[in-house]
Amino acid sequence: MKVISIPINKIDAIIFDFDGVLTNNLVHVSQNGEEFVSCSRADGLAFDVLRKIQKPAYIISTEKNLVVESRAKKLRIPVLQGISDKTKVLKELSNKNGFKLSNIMYVGNDLNDYKAMQLCGYTACPSDSHIKIKEISKIVLTAKGGNGAVRELLESVLELDFIKILF
Repeated sequence: MKVISIPINKIDAIIFDFDGVLTNNLVHVSQNGEEFVSCSRADGLAFDVLRKIQKPAYIISTEKNLVVESRAKKLRIPVLQGISDKTKVLKELSNKNGFKLSNIMYVGNDLNDYKAMQLCGYTACPSDSHIKIKEISKIVLTAKGGNGAVRELLESVLELDFIKILF
């Protein structure tokens, strides 16, 4: 595991890819064509913490799917989906909100995150990410995507005490 400690106050915003970060990167398809994915409830609590400390967080997904929208709504996190050029959207989001790219944490797992991650000052990925993503990530988590990677990032890397923040 490749991990560094980062103070939360050094981060302007956290960007999350969806598939492979918030999910286990598998999709289940019913005979009617409905898609289902698996997400970790532990990550849900992590998003509660981000809201409580007022740290902006976003999902940027290449995929445009009701599953992404539904999970983002449940997590109460803004989602930008159907994005083919994540670097362009990342720059627009930064300009609009006054974020410095050097102060953005980007959590991705696959090659469609590669260029966007190269723009950001802080990068992380789940342990089952593509090898090229692991190579450019400052932090390689022990958790696999969809298995509490966001929770691990907040508790172990950003050292946030969930009990103090939430209760």
